[in-house]
Amino acid sequence: MQNNKLEQLKSLSTVVADTGDIEAIKRFSPIDATTNPSLILQAAQLPQYRELLQQSLSWGKQNSGSDQEFLSNSAEHLGVSIGLEILKIIPGRISTEVDARLSFNTQATLDKAREIVAMYNQAGIPNERLLIKIASTWEGIRAAQILEKEGIQCNLTLLFSLAQAVACADAGVYLISPFVGRILDWYKAKTGTEHYPIEQDPGVQSVSAIFNYYKQHGYQTIVMGASFRSTAQVEQLAGCDRLTISPTLLQQLEADQGELPIKLDQNNLLGHMNKLPADENAFRWSLNDNAMATEKLSEGIRNFASDQGKLERYLHSVSQV
Repeated sequence: MQNNKLEQLKSLSTVVADTGDIEAIKRFSPIDATTNPSLILQAAQLPQYRELLQQSLSWGKQNSGSDQEFLSNSAEHLGVSIGLEILKIIPGRISTEVDARLSFNTQATLDKAREIVAMYNQAGIPNERLLIKIASTWEGIRAAQILEKEGIQCNLTLLFSLAQAVACADAGVYLISPFVGRILDWYKAKTGTEHYPIEQDPGVQSVSAIFNYYKQHGYQTIVMGASFRSTAQVEQLAGCDRLTISPTLLQQLEADQGELPIKLDQNNLLGHMNKLPADENAFRWSLNDNAMATEKLSEGIRNFASDQGKLERYLHSVSQV
């Protein structure tokens, strides 16, 4: 009997769980897992995390001066605490996100990333099991370049364009998370086209182009497709280095007994892509020239920052009880 599509996918790509829900991770047995402020907020409200939440609030009070520092530190500690729980049940890495409000500050990103890694290290987790998530701004990529040289590997997120991917690869970033669904969302809204054939899905095309560019030019940076809206998008990127997928879509793939062919194959690359410049001027102009990437990067940073604020307000409400 043929394996379901999830099992077939695992033989073609490394599957990563895009959730902070321990039970979902246990069920689908991914290699790695990723989190972000919205996922941490969802997890923080689950009964099984109540004790971790209280521990993080206590830690925040002991290690903070101002009220804002207390909330920021408590949120950071909670993210690491949930990451530690996830690391108990996955064999690979956990991605933990730097506060999106630091996305345009290289030094502040560096400081926060080092703090997060130190907390994991103090809990006995080596750097080899960690990825620091940073937005793919020019300042974020520069921070990642420095961190990589320090042995702290990074996951560059909110990536919507080849220009961002080129700059990340040139900086020696360990892994990028090019978004699929949010690109499709933008094109649907701008063009009024509700349905794109999967072969013409602009999000799928973007990740496919990045994959082909990296493999043609020998970059070691891992491509991890992210932000999926449907299993069709996931299936169209089967063979990509890694794919981070929500529990809902993992469940749908698990329930599907159809055949899943490989779509991205580094031994059978499509077309030739000339090598592109990776300097700051080229990056900023290319990003500026791409309305979709410019708008979705800005929107993504705003939304992650908003989620961080919601998490901190939730922590404040719990601390007052």
